Amino acid sequence: MDSPLAIETLHLRKEFGDKVAVRGLDLQVRQGEVFGFLGPNGAGKTTSIKMFLGLVRPTSGTAKILGQPVSDISVRRKIGFLPEHFRFHDWLTAVEFLTLHGNLYRINPTVLKPRINELLELVSLAPFRNKPLRTFSKGMLQRIGLAQALLNQPDLIFLDEPTSGLDPIGRRQVRDIIRGLRDQGSTVFLNSHLLSEVEITCDRVAFIKHGEVLQIRSLDGMTDTQIHLSIRAKNLTETILSGLSQWAQDIRLDGEMLHMLVHEETDLPMINSYLVQQQVLIFAFTPQKSSLEDQFIQIVGTDGGL
Repeated sequence: MDSPLAIETLHLRKEFGDKVAVRGLDLQVRQGEVFGFLGPNGAGKTTSIKMFLGLVRPTSGTAKILGQPVSDISVRRKIGFLPEHFRFHDWLTAVEFLTLHGNLYRINPTVLKPRINELLELVSLAPFRNKPLRTFSKGMLQRIGLAQALLNQPDLIFLDEPTSGLDPIGRRQVRDIIRGLRDQGSTVFLNSHLLSEVEITCDRVAFIKHGEVLQIRSLDGMTDTQIHLSIRAKNLTETILSGLSQWAQDIRLDGEMLHMLVHEETDLPMINSYLVQQQVLIFAFTPQKSSLEDQFIQIVGTDGGL
């Protein structure tokens, strides 16, 4: 049975005057998964998240969060959010800041105090609990922001660039926290420019452009990752190249170098055997799995950076 949906949208659209920020977003995010949201600058990622959070009203289309319309205020009690451009009250200490947000959530004080202690330990800021936020580095501010996003033990957490200001140790710590949230059954919706982080953290990713989903791929074991196959060979003919299309696509011959995209790793020996049977002289046979960055460029294109 499929997992219930944490996010479901249908033809979600947002216009700002003559500008179309989100053209028609169709998306389904399952509960209990870590979902990556990838696209170039101006793809509509931030606007989409703001619509999910009820901060921006859609022009048309529908969106549900945890099975309820985004207009349902009660569902927001179950959501956590760390924005990319946060502006915290820098005169407050870490404890005061988390206490303020806990009060906004109306968390019982007897529950809130131990929860704050637990989260400060989780993000390694317990020694700085009584320090004002103005003395925090960007990485420390991101970590206190993450603690704030987890205060209410949310079922769905939106994290917008949560590791951009962190060093490698801090990024690993955030990855561990995200995995822990997934293990507890929470859903994490992750927007990040660090594709290497997304690749090792997310279960699935959506590639979007102009506010539309181009493709959704699973990253579980990279089972659907394409393989770039380069072969240096002689005696290749157009007929032989045509025969390779049963296992590969984007077949290109440049002198003695043959390049193609192979979808299944189990097809590699079939390709090698076929070429040998066709009396092709093979000097090099080099398969290489494409990274998430390779897939991003292939799907989204290069007209616009991350």
